[in-house]
Amino acid sequence: MTRSRTRSAVRVAIGAVLCGALLFPLYWMVAVSLTRPQDLIRSRPALFPLDPTFDGYALAIDRNLSSMGTSMVIALGTVAITLVIALPAAYGMSKLRAPGTGAVMFAFLLAQMIPSVVVVTALFALYKQLGLLDSYPGLMLANATASVPFAIILLQAFMRTIPDELLEAARIDGAGRLRTFGSIVVPLSRNAVVTAALFAFLFSWGDFLNAKTLTTGNSITPMTLALFRFVGAEATNWNGVMATAVLASVPAAVLLVVAQRYVAAGVTAGAVKD
Repeated sequence: MTRSRTRSAVRVAIGAVLCGALLFPLYWMVAVSLTRPQDLIRSRPALFPLDPTFDGYALAIDRNLSSMGTSMVIALGTVAITLVIALPAAYGMSKLRAPGTGAVMFAFLLAQMIPSVVVVTALFALYKQLGLLDSYPGLMLANATASVPFAIILLQAFMRTIPDELLEAARIDGAGRLRTFGSIVVPLSRNAVVTAALFAFLFSWGDFLNAKTLTTGNSITPMTLALFRFVGAEATNWNGVMATAVLASVPAAVLLVVAQRYVAAGVTAGAVKD
């Protein structure tokens, strides 16, 4: 009994140390955002902000709040495009026995392995011909190229767990394929839909490569690109830079906390049943 408790205590201690090490950069980001600039240039900066200030947050909001709105619009548009494409595609592959499903799924898995820099280079040449550079639809579509294959793989695995008898009963009652899809399949796939939407949002919210490559001016500046430029412009004002990073992390953190139970169910649902 004593040995068991000792092992449990050791495991808890190891887990606490690992969590502390992983979360320390996040803590340091918040601490620096509240520290005065003159306190940051000391030879030994304080571990805790002894005289906290919110000047960095005021500067971050003044300079980069519009970029957060831009990123929010692009991320929500990416989520909409992803679900509009992925939901019917996953339904067709999982329940309508669409021909060539195996080859298409292999192609999606292969697409996930292509380096992003290769994709964005091809997109730049295509966008230049189509006039999609420096446009919201262009960035939404570019970000969707990463989230759509992932969403289809996830949704297809989840929809396979929906009993065929349930869909057959709906057809017997007179529901067509479209109504069956909208009234039964989509509601039952809620966990996977939330998970796919969340990851699509996070892919787009944290995107830097597409934003840097597919925008050539200042007409559209997502948050990641604004933070990159802000670091260069405010290299001596690190509390403002860290305050911008904290603000940029808030939407993603809030969504993860709110949707965590749906994400846990959505990720694991297709792993234990055919």
